[in-house]
Amino acid sequence: MAWVLLVVAGVLEVAWAIGLKHARGFERPLVLAATLAAMAASMLLLGLAMRSLPVGTAYAVWVGIGAAGTVVLGILLFDEPATPMRLASLALVVAGIAGLKLSAG
Repeated sequence: MAWVLLVVAGVLEVAWAIGLKHARGFERPLVLAATLAAMAASMLLLGLAMRSLPVGTAYAVWVGIGAAGTVVLGILLFDEPATPMRLASLALVVAGIAGLKLSAG
């Protein structure tokens, strides 16, 4: 169950990162409110997952899901570059997440 909580926390991290972009520097209060709610929920779920997962693994996986998801959505939603170097780096992040999950049991 802790891994499920952690994955949902990571997805919410992606949501709030994208929400910050859509809030346009705090100009859109409703988007900002949803972003802050996603932040709080993400942190809450991360904390709950850390009850039974190693802190280093949980935090790294949370950040990795957030980083990878945000890069992918940045490419898809905001026309950010999908250069070979960016995609290779993203693959390394995903490999690191998988390695941490496999090593944690």
